[in-house]
Amino acid sequence: MKVAIVGASGAVGQEFLRVLEERNFPLDELVLFGSSRSAGRKYTFKDKEIEVKLLQHNDDFKGVDIAFTSAGAGTTKEFTDTITKHGAVLIDNSSAYRMDEDVPLVVPEVNPEDALNRPRNVIANPNCTTIQMVVALKAIENLSHIRRVHVATYQAASGAGAAAMDELYEQYRQVLANEPVKVEKFAYQLAFNLIPQIDVFTDNGYTKEEMKMFNETRKIMHSDIQVSAMCVRVPALRSHSESIWVETERPISPEEAREAFAKGEGLVLMDNPAEKEYPMPLFLAGKDPVYVGRIRKDLANENGLTFWIVGDQIKKGAALNAVQIAEYLIKVGNIK
Repeated sequence: MKVAIVGASGAVGQEFLRVLEERNFPLDELVLFGSSRSAGRKYTFKDKEIEVKLLQHNDDFKGVDIAFTSAGAGTTKEFTDTITKHGAVLIDNSSAYRMDEDVPLVVPEVNPEDALNRPRNVIANPNCTTIQMVVALKAIENLSHIRRVHVATYQAASGAGAAAMDELYEQYRQVLANEPVKVEKFAYQLAFNLIPQIDVFTDNGYTKEEMKMFNETRKIMHSDIQVSAMCVRVPALRSHSESIWVETERPISPEEAREAFAKGEGLVLMDNPAEKEYPMPLFLAGKDPVYVGRIRKDLANENGLTFWIVGDQIKKGAALNAVQIAEYLIKVGNIK
């Protein structure tokens, strides 16, 4: 098994290295690719140093079985044919192909079988906020069909990459030192602030991030589910949080929901208000599952339920989900 990581020096690329090692992924050879800025850098994987190669249009992907890409949609589109022409399965973390009909959009806890039908040998990793939401929604969908979802996201700096995390640290330092605050990665200062915009606005007043949650959820769940999202950048460092309201065809009691979440694949129930136990991003960074708490009836909707989830955006929201897709393909014998 030969595996490649494209975009190895980025936050998600580095997470790929950690996840592959943590899970003892069955590979014999790992090759790393990057831009001219990162080519030549060396990273350690299982006590072995690997040098990042320059991503080029050549035959470097000959013999590669699985290629994880996290280098942006433009790079993915430019290099798709180069990566897949010798038979590699491309599992892409960008938005390049998520809504293409001939590219499966996969969350292994929800729709793993979709990964088996990939005409272009490309599988898309969904947006981070969509991934953690549908893992939770699946547990409820198994009880009763979900008609509508309202969701407010509280997205950490990590969603904008490693440099954005560094900027948040620096902004807090600058504010406390009474220095001018430098703003580069966000539209406004994030430290001590909230920014109710992630990605650009579309014609209907929603941002692209919010529309991703609408469109991707329907594709992943093969459902007519309606999703209305409000995505907000918050000054947390890592792990995204979401407040979710669902409307189901029949009423679901909080007790029934708790049992479903407790048994749900990829979920951890953390819901004990009496002891102030609920998921918080500060304490769940670096964890694999999606954590669920604050489960209660929606007072404004007879068939409504509301709950709170937290998941690590770089891990389950990106690298881990992609690696789980590859693990599924190996498990079912769909890849050598």
